[in-house]
Amino acid sequence: MAEIIQERIEDRLPELEQLERIGLFSHAEIKAIIKKASDLEYKIQRRTLFKEDFINYVQYEINLLELIQRRRTRIGYSFKKDEIENSIVHRVQGVFQRASAKWKATKTRLSKVFSAMLAIHSNKPALWIMAAKWEMEDRLSSESARQLFLRALRFHPECPKLYKEYFRMELMHAEKLRKEKEEFEKASMDVENPDYSEEILKGELAWIIYKNSVSIIKGAEFHVSLLSIAQLFDFAKDLQKEIYDDLQALHTDDPLTWDYVARRELEIESQTEEQPTTKQAKAVEVGRKEERCCAVYEEAVKTLPTEAMWKCYITFCLERFTKKSNSGFLRGKRLERTMTVFRKAHELKLLSECQYKQLSVSLLCYNFLREALEVAVAGTELFRDSGTMWQLKLQVLIESKSPDIAMLFEEAFVHLKPQVCLPLWISWAEWSEGAKSQEDTEAVFKKALLAVIGADSVTLKNKYLDWAYRSGGYKKARAVFKSLQESRPFSVDFFRKMIQFEKEQESCNMANIREYYERALREFGSADSDLWMDYMKEELNHPLGRPENCGQIYWRAMKMLQGESAEAFVAKHAMHQTGHL
Repeated sequence: MAEIIQERIEDRLPELEQLERIGLFSHAEIKAIIKKASDLEYKIQRRTLFKEDFINYVQYEINLLELIQRRRTRIGYSFKKDEIENSIVHRVQGVFQRASAKWKATKTRLSKVFSAMLAIHSNKPALWIMAAKWEMEDRLSSESARQLFLRALRFHPECPKLYKEYFRMELMHAEKLRKEKEEFEKASMDVENPDYSEEILKGELAWIIYKNSVSIIKGAEFHVSLLSIAQLFDFAKDLQKEIYDDLQALHTDDPLTWDYVARRELEIESQTEEQPTTKQAKAVEVGRKEERCCAVYEEAVKTLPTEAMWKCYITFCLERFTKKSNSGFLRGKRLERTMTVFRKAHELKLLSECQYKQLSVSLLCYNFLREALEVAVAGTELFRDSGTMWQLKLQVLIESKSPDIAMLFEEAFVHLKPQVCLPLWISWAEWSEGAKSQEDTEAVFKKALLAVIGADSVTLKNKYLDWAYRSGGYKKARAVFKSLQESRPFSVDFFRKMIQFEKEQESCNMANIREYYERALREFGSADSDLWMDYMKEELNHPLGRPENCGQIYWRAMKMLQGESAEAFVAKHAMHQTGHL
């Protein structure tokens, strides 16, 4: 139990640290909150549970939320508002669910607590939805859920998520009533209930929400989301048809409409009475469905010849192409279709760089090297200044065992700005390591270091050093280190690598380790407290170390380190002295 409580408290620490950092609470107040939260957690984790403890926990969290809100208002500070307050709301939801699962009778009181939260945080649609779901699913009160949604929409009249969840709730309510009525009819019981009217059972209330919401929230995306919800309910066929017809009538100029209509063909069953039974017949049927989808897409790109529409079409083709199938027939058709659509879109210059990349990577994954190269070459022709496209083209050529790789790397650098070339230099060096001599690979690294400057060169130096140790051992690595030791900028990792390489040698030289630490501290000694600590530990623990040097290193660190780094160093040193580090 102690571990669970500790974990829960640790989960709270980021939000509490944030509250202290932004000045809403003092350090003493944060400590008091942690203590109170620990007490509350203990009470709801112990073996014997009392509902009052759950209610007190929730009430405390609500009071805390209210206090945070008051203090924010007072100082006019809203930074990290959602991040901090949403975590409290989610915690409250978890406590609610545990309590309601344990005690049904507590639900009325918890419902009142939810109302109190909404009074404070009426500006959070997610909280309204959570409260309405609580009423619908835990208290089984559709009317209370409905009233909450109506109140929420007064605060947030243009919130798509609220309309979608309200729409879903009314369909769930109608479904529940239909099942009740069915049970009564089975039992031959005649129950007069106004809720059992034909209109309500058909989803009339959901239809009203649909009509109101689409008059306020425009666009095919919202329309499609309502249709997707309606399709989850078998009894709502008429409503589904109306929404679908409206979608086509109102949003003909939106690619999402065409995309939805095309994909719908996959779900429409064959009109023939006999369903396919053999694997081959099923594959042929799937192929027919995909052809019907493509017929809709073909009409779409004629009606709406935009990049967005072609994106939908090529995305569909790519999804089907990457879908697993044991049918060679289907795989062949999908590849042929994907390449045909790609060529049309490429000719019209209506594909984004991202699509060239996605398609080429997918083809490469399935080892269609010729097709992958066709796409990558087309992409580099269109996006000559894209490092990503050139890298992809070179990757395909490497996979294809092309004899002209080095020349093609050189060609890429002609077209690209130096600041985007780092990944290509690394790719060239990696390829050269596997395919060429050590001399050739080192020549690539040296060339790269002349071309790549600034922060990017840091990565290159680390790669060069790693390669040197891999290919020529410590002697080669030290030679490379010596050649680069004055070529700033560096990373701490550059020096740490040499320290590690030295320590891996049978005759580890402490003088060399000191040299690497001293060079590293020259660059990073004002900010990296770990570097100082590790240097002291090395003098203490190494067989050839000099523990008497530690005092001098400590005082040098105190002079060089600044601000929080100095404080961190003092804390770490104290822990080390007491044996905790």
